[in-house]
Amino acid sequence: MAVKFTCSLTALCCLAFWSFTRTSDATYVPPPHSTTKPGFPVPMNTDNPGVRKAARFGVYRYNNSSNDLFLFKESQITKAMVQIVRGLKYMLHVEIRRTVCEKREHSNLDSCHFQKKKSLQQILRCYFEVWITPWLHKASVPTAVCD
Repeated sequence: MAVKFTCSLTALCCLAFWSFTRTSDATYVPPPHSTTKPGFPVPMNTDNPGVRKAARFGVYRYNNSSNDLFLFKESQITKAMVQIVRGLKYMLHVEIRRTVCEKREHSNLDSCHFQKKKSLQQILRCYFEVWITPWLHKASVPTAVCD
């Protein structure tokens, strides 16, 4: 009986995950006849809403750990991959730029414009790994490296 329940629960979780990815456009799920193996990273379109959201999580992590007076915001996502492993693991190469918004005054990056003053402009190239577990409504950024 326990095995039957476990199989049913697994099937239900897979169905729920599949429906989430289909409706949210969070990730690419290969068709059943695909040669892509589960657990392998898959290239993603950098304009994908899930990729853009993951990049923003990476930028928030950078801003929270930076001593810079100004907030940074993503200016370009140059490469994106996703791996399905206990959630979605995004591997992103992102260019971020300093904005005119000071950390102590703003929290919404959407309303922040990039620096126009040449002396204050700064561009960083970052690699973010962002783990999103949709069914737990959790996101974490274990890796955020910028130079």
